[in-house]
Amino acid sequence: MRRRLLLVEDEPGLVVTLGDRLRAAGYEVAVAGTGPEGLERALAAPFDLVLLDVLLPGTSGLEVCRELRSAGVGTPILMLTALGDVVDRVVGLRIGADDYLTKPFATAELLARIEALLRRAQPAAEGAAAAGRLPDPFRFGDVEVRFREARVIREGRPVHVTHRMFELLRVFVRRRGEALTRDELLDEAWGPDAMPSARTVDVHVAWLRQRLEPNPKVPRYLQTVRGVGYRFAG
Repeated sequence: MRRRLLLVEDEPGLVVTLGDRLRAAGYEVAVAGTGPEGLERALAAPFDLVLLDVLLPGTSGLEVCRELRSAGVGTPILMLTALGDVVDRVVGLRIGADDYLTKPFATAELLARIEALLRRAQPAAEGAAAAGRLPDPFRFGDVEVRFREARVIREGRPVHVTHRMFELLRVFVRRRGEALTRDELLDEAWGPDAMPSARTVDVHVAWLRQRLEPNPKVPRYLQTVRGVGYRFAG
């Protein structure tokens, strides 16, 4: 099945050029020309990745990113920023973007960034499908995880989780009941080629606890296993 990309960009020439190149590379491409349209399309249907320009009519790309993450959409987001806009890049990453690319850029680099993000997102999904152990949606306590939509719902309301937090949760659900080391979690949620530290796992687990646990200080589901790592008891 071809991967579905959403390109949110208002420059007509760039839309045509990128659209043609991405389709030639085997992707199915949907296009939105304004911030509100991009937000609406990203919320209405699942995509494998969103290419999101920062400077958009109506609503900025940063605000679109923030709204998507607030709505619980965990789809990978690659921000497209103008040359020198360091602040935009930093803010984008902090509010949930997975990567950024500075304009002007080479199409080959864009394709490489897309492939890298999709590669990081895919292993857990493929492993889960092969194991046949991921009911969709999956429910524990007052939380509902919708894997196909990459969304988390708690008490009927969307929960803001980043793409990496969602992938970590996917690993926990797929291997629920198992005591997992930090290295195992890094390999499965970040990928073997990633270079984060074990502390990164601790930070992401803490973030998930804040969002999903009835009492984050006494976690019921994301349990610490002393001397090993963590266990999901959902």
